[in-house]
Amino acid sequence: MNPLRELQKYGQSVWLDYIDRRLLVGGELKRLIREDGIRGVTSNPTIFDKAISGSSDYDEQIEDLLAGHPGATASELYEELAVADITMAADILRPVYEETEGVDGYVSLEASPYLASDTDGTMVEVRRLRERVERPNLMVKVPATAEGIPAIETLIGEGHNINITLMFSIDHYEAVANAYVQGIARASEPAKVASVASFFVSRVDTKVDKALEGIGTPEALSLRGKVAVANSKLVYARFQEVFGGDQSSRLRERGGRCQRVLWGSTGTKNPAYSDVLYVESLIGADTVNTMPPATIEAFRDHGRARATLTEACEECEERLAVLKRVGVDLDEITEELQKEGVKAFADSFEHLLQTIEEKRKALSGSAATPGA
Repeated sequence: MNPLRELQKYGQSVWLDYIDRRLLVGGELKRLIREDGIRGVTSNPTIFDKAISGSSDYDEQIEDLLAGHPGATASELYEELAVADITMAADILRPVYEETEGVDGYVSLEASPYLASDTDGTMVEVRRLRERVERPNLMVKVPATAEGIPAIETLIGEGHNINITLMFSIDHYEAVANAYVQGIARASEPAKVASVASFFVSRVDTKVDKALEGIGTPEALSLRGKVAVANSKLVYARFQEVFGGDQSSRLRERGGRCQRVLWGSTGTKNPAYSDVLYVESLIGADTVNTMPPATIEAFRDHGRARATLTEACEECEERLAVLKRVGVDLDEITEELQKEGVKAFADSFEHLLQTIEEKRKALSGSAATPGA
């Protein structure tokens, strides 16, 4: 059996962490759904930057848009391109959404990364994007920043589907889970609200490994490639506590769902580690793993599916204790990672707008127009 499909036996859904026009119009997404059991799509500014800057697939639409609106800015053009892709993806995934009764079948669109520190601006943006796409299986992505948390609670309460991103620590997770619980308590139709808590994995090892190599002792070096999984498993244990027992009962009584944990950044960045490390190590019920295409191909080829998320949790706690003992402050690192993630998405968005502005000028032959 296809290892990707086997993950469903253990309660895990696979979402594709990628989108581009060719994937949608060429039938590849439909094939991934049919053959590999892909049940959702996630996007972000970096993904759109690669998709639009790396091909001419969007040129025809840009030309059409400029014909009707010659003064369109890069931001306006980007939104039209992104909304077109997201809407197509949502329609392709709609049968999955219907079949799973709203558990899966979502496509995620990032709110502007420029709004990561703007609570009110984020809420306005999410409402506006939901109106633009007009699909029940849209999720809008909001970062788990200090300013994002109150926006998340309000938006969940209003009935919006939210994918909360850029989580790296158990403190980030606690804030997000609480915002969801508080928001769903205020929702008029909880059964129609879906949310995932996107916890980033591989970036933790990348940054922690660098610190461990700087220390250089055998004890420190023995932790390389092991902290991200330990960190993630402890967050999953907390998820089980939050959404188990009385909390779960109260949610179910109102028709609400648990907020699944989504493993993000699961492509292996260090070639010394298995290319399916962050898939095989994090398999369990009520979770999503959003994988880039290379990781999907690798797991299809040689991945092994079995329930691993609840294994060796005591060992995970010991690893984090040793990490602290050797002098690495994981809390400090995860806060840095969140700030770096916000900046990286903003930088990708800026580059994307520059690319679109260059395409706009080339395709229209007109003078430059401000991009933002």
